[in-house]
Amino acid sequence: MSDRGHHTVMLGMAPGVGKTYRALQDLRRARDAGRDAIVAVLETHGRAETAAQAEGLELLPRRAVEQRGITQQELDLPGLLARAARSSAAGSGPLLAMIDELAHTNPPGLEHEKRWQDVEDALAAGIDVISTVNVQHLESLNDQVAELTGVRVRETVPDQVLVDADDVVVVDLPPEALLQRLRDGQIYPPERISAALNNFFRIEQLKALRETALLQAAEEVGARRTGASARSGGRLHTGELPRVASPVGPPAARLDDRGERDRRVADDVPDVVKERILVLVSTGPSGQRVLRRAWRSARRLRAGIDLLHVRRPGRRPTVVEAERLDGIRRLAASLGAELLVEEDDEVAAAAERVARERGTTYVFVGAPDRARGLARLREPLVEQLLHRLPGVDVRIVSERGDRKER
Repeated sequence: MSDRGHHTVMLGMAPGVGKTYRALQDLRRARDAGRDAIVAVLETHGRAETAAQAEGLELLPRRAVEQRGITQQELDLPGLLARAARSSAAGSGPLLAMIDELAHTNPPGLEHEKRWQDVEDALAAGIDVISTVNVQHLESLNDQVAELTGVRVRETVPDQVLVDADDVVVVDLPPEALLQRLRDGQIYPPERISAALNNFFRIEQLKALRETALLQAAEEVGARRTGASARSGGRLHTGELPRVASPVGPPAARLDDRGERDRRVADDVPDVVKERILVLVSTGPSGQRVLRRAWRSARRLRAGIDLLHVRRPGRRPTVVEAERLDGIRRLAASLGAELLVEEDDEVAAAAERVARERGTTYVFVGAPDRARGLARLREPLVEQLLHRLPGVDVRIVSERGDRKER
């Protein structure tokens, strides 16, 4: 069986920073150094500079998929696997493939729903992959990006894909330079520039996204150094600095490496998970937001995380509640967490029971709705939790979009 391929992710703050450009540069350098390298999927979005970087490189033919009368050109995963097998049989070593836009959603009928799942198949087959993604497509940042930009990103990638990557490169560009590229027509055609400047490409938003991308890379380093990926079934990754690169020129520093050094550093990392978070999720609209916020806090605290949904004994959920709970379960699975469902007349009683079993040190709960009628006479859930769980911190996750300007 072939060894798993090496995965390099080019991470950017926004479209147009040069992720694909940089990936093609690395692919060309590898090809020139004697590697068997191929462009499996390239999305130029009409950018001439990016297309020019692909000239002379081998392109894997795309497969045409018809959906609702529209023909789409998609990654030919079986063709890529067959191409890799030929490379191996010829003694050329592992194939290196560039696969653009990890968050892309495939049309129905293909092997997988998402392109990042195609990449997983390629890596499992021993193919080395260079891929690209913007920070706003990371699942745990979905709410944060919506708050920053006012745009809800629908295509997301599980954070675990970044955690499991062998190498992460932040392709960095100052926001001012990115805006100039946009005005010069290097990102979008002229008819889209004005709308972009007035919406996603505002300077304050780009600065916030840039900070988010750099922080995300730094957090990956910390998570790997304390064995977070090992807890989720992967191997321990280590490193000192995020790898930051401009679209041209050499990288500044590696994010991590593998092998014997991993094992040596693993011996020096204390095996402690001192904190454990319990997330109380409801079937209200805030359920997924609370989970995302708690998951990111768990990463920063290097904490384990449990999800708990409490329902009254014998009560069947409504159709809407069942759909929302299923959505939370899917999100939890994509983040590597498990959803526990307990029956109890009292949410606080169930939370106390689970917290004591799991060794909880933090409880995350959504902001309560305004109490009405007889409910105003009952002790609020947060106060019940504080009384039942002394020594456990309780955090209320508010809806930041509801904050009023001072």
